[in-house]
Amino acid sequence: MTETAGAHPPASPGPAAGSRCFGQGDGLYERYHDEEWGRPQTGEQALYEKVCLEGFQAGLAWITVLRKRDALREALAGFDPERVAGLDVEPLLSDARLIRSGPKLRACVTNARATLALRTDGGLPALLWRSAELPSPAYDRWADVPASTPASAALARRLKAAGFVFVGPTTVYSLLQACGLVGDHLTGCPVRDEVESLRAAVRRPG
Repeated sequence: MTETAGAHPPASPGPAAGSRCFGQGDGLYERYHDEEWGRPQTGEQALYEKVCLEGFQAGLAWITVLRKRDALREALAGFDPERVAGLDVEPLLSDARLIRSGPKLRACVTNARATLALRTDGGLPALLWRSAELPSPAYDRWADVPASTPASAALARRLKAAGFVFVGPTTVYSLLQACGLVGDHLTGCPVRDEVESLRAAVRRPG
């Protein structure tokens, strides 16, 4: 399975001191940066949703996924893995509100089934959080933020062994970033200290 080069958000020279890492000027993107990206998530359904969204992102800009997210939540039963596991995605391919990729939509079903299967072995949260870096390196500019790491490559292998798809090392590193398992808000970011406090206080699943 191929991946786009680089984790999201895309690499850039980096923000001016005191400004957001990314998303400046787009209200949806700003809210995602300020209120969600990098904040620790430990619930199965929230993590499963992020696995699916990261899969949808392959080959697309992340803002495209954010703009389609509400429609995807509606079509995919709120990303409830128990409901998605039995879903017929063929009718969704004609819904223009969605990312109409058969392989990506079917991957949501495959990954829902893999998520349910993991419940007998500690669950998806425990598997993902074993790869958390608390604390993790702090970066001043996006050019220094890795697209993947040995930890994301190892986790990608574990996820594939557990039956997940669309989980290459770059996609998995984006997942780690998004869910707060690594802390990649840049040092000059106004929400970095708050997010790092939440990461430091998180109770790891499992």
